[in-house]
Parts: sequence; C-alpha cells; structure tokens
Amino acid sequence: MSNILVIKHGSLGDIVQISGALRDIRENYNDKKIFILTTLPYVELLSKCPYLDGVLIDKRLPRWNIFYLNKLKKLLSKFDFSHVYDLQNSSRTSFYRKFLLYNLNWSSTETILKKGEKKKDFDNESVLGRFKIQLENSNVKTNYVLKPDFSWARVNVDKIINQYFSKKFILLFPFCSPQLSHKKWPYFNDLIKIIKSKNFNFEIAVAPGSSEIDEAETMQSISITKNDKCLNIMELSGLISKASYVIANDTGPAHITAHLGQKGIVLFGHHTTAKKVSIETDKFRAMSVGDLKDLNADQVYSEIKGNLESIN
Repeated sequence: MSNILVIKHGSLGDIVQISGALRDIRENYNDKKIFILTTLPYVELLSKCPYLDGVLIDKRLPRWNIFYLNKLKKLLSKFDFSHVYDLQNSSRTSFYRKFLLYNLNWSSTETILKKGEKKKDFDNESVLGRFKIQLENSNVKTNYVLKPDFSWARVNVDKIINQYFSKKFILLFPFCSPQLSHKKWPYFNDLIKIIKSKNFNFEIAVAPGSSEIDEAETMQSISITKNDKCLNIMELSGLISKASYVIANDTGPAHITAHLGQKGIVLFGHHTTAKKVSIETDKFRAMSVGDLKDLNADQVYSEIKGNLESIN
C-alpha cells in the first residue's frame, strides 16, 4: 500500500498553520499512512499530531552535499510514497521534486496552477488561502484548512501554572529572532507599567525561548521557565491556552494563540499584513502601523483596554 508525504520544514508559525491542511489530507486518505518531512525542532511536536503516522527528519544540508542527498533519497524511497503535498513550496522542495522524488503525484505551487494562472497571482492570496487553493486543485476536499485548530498540541501545564500564578495572567511575547528585529515592538515594558498602574487583578508574564531567557530578565514581569530552561512547544501551547489575554509580536507564539482560539492582540509593522499571514480570528486581533517604533504604549493600551476590563 502506498503512503502519503507532506513536506513542511518550518517555521513555528508555519507549522501551526498547517494543522487544518493536515486534517483535510488525513480525511482524504483514511486508508493510507501519512508522513511529514520536517526539521529537528518540530519532530517532538509533530510526533504528537493525530493526523500523521510518522515524522521524517530533513537536516537541510547544502544541496551540493551529494552524500546527504543520496541518503535522504534512500530514506524516502523506503516508504513507497505515491503523493507528495509540498506545503513548504520553497526552492529546496522544488529541487527535491526534480531530483529526489520525481515521477510522483506532486502538489505544490508549481504543479497546481491551471492554464492562464500565474504564480504571482497565487502568491497574493493569504497563507491559508494558498493552502486551500493548492489542496483543492489537487483534488483534496477542504473543510478545515482555513481554520487551523492547534489544540492537539497542548499538554497539561497545571504544575507550571500553580508554581507561578495565584490569579489570572496576561502573557506577553516581546521577543523575536535577531534577524527579524523589524518585527519587534520596543515598548513592552512601558505597556506593563501602564497595565500595572490600573490595578487590574492580573499577573503579567513572559515565556522566553532558549535564546531569550536573559532578555526576559529585563522585563518587568514574571519569566516562565521549567527547570531553568524554556518551555517546549507543547508546554508553551498549554500555557497560552490558560492565559486570559496575549500580547505579542508577529512570531510563532502569536500564531499559536490565534489557532488555539485565545484572546489577544498582535502588533504589526510594515513587514507584512495580518491578512497576508492569516493570523486574525474573532478573538485574536491585529494592530498595524507603518513603523513599530512610532507605536507608543498608550496607543496599544487604548486598543486593548476594553478587552482587559471585560476579562478582569
């Protein structure tokens, strides 16, 4: 019996967003096993996904590394794949299609465009909109792709909650990777001071990643770790699901918040739009400006004041 391969290397926000697509693929192939080719940071998470039967690791070594490519090709050939759903749609996965996994039914932005359609028009769609078009043009019925549900990724974090909190809490994600500093709003501490001055019955916390623990100490808030290490993705998801409200930069945790159905706000500068990255929901809203440095804490507080008052 042939199997199905999905490819998604990352990032965290992208992994969160494919939850609906994976469910649609699963329901379309109930009689087959579905595997995902991904990178090491997401193996533990995706091993927990109910829509997958297995996880394969791609180290993404340079394409001139013939030894590695041959090893990867041999690994993939063992699974007798008949269909590939390329949800990464990168130059690397295009290369894989031509040199590692040729002669298979391959679904990607390169293969699903109909006569007269142009890739640039396809790229104008939102992230989830593109997934929907790709799957439907690959004869996959879509019921869930536009509304990813990441609840499968949560684990119980009651011990962490009991360790750090005695009441409701607001969770902040003021960090981002150094190469994406344009996504970083610089006034989280100012916002914390404003919220604390209003005497809400909240505690305020941050949940830093492994490279953000030192920076978290500069925030006027509780820093959540486990045994002095950052929470893993499942624990982070559990923590977000317990928060009364989330305030975040446009990073992976913001996408987790959105697709757990939690309340909150994400702050956008000029780098993209909330519509383009499919992050807004009925409960999780976006605030967009041309330059995040021009967005002050009073403006953000005015935007979220009503929400905080309603959940206090």
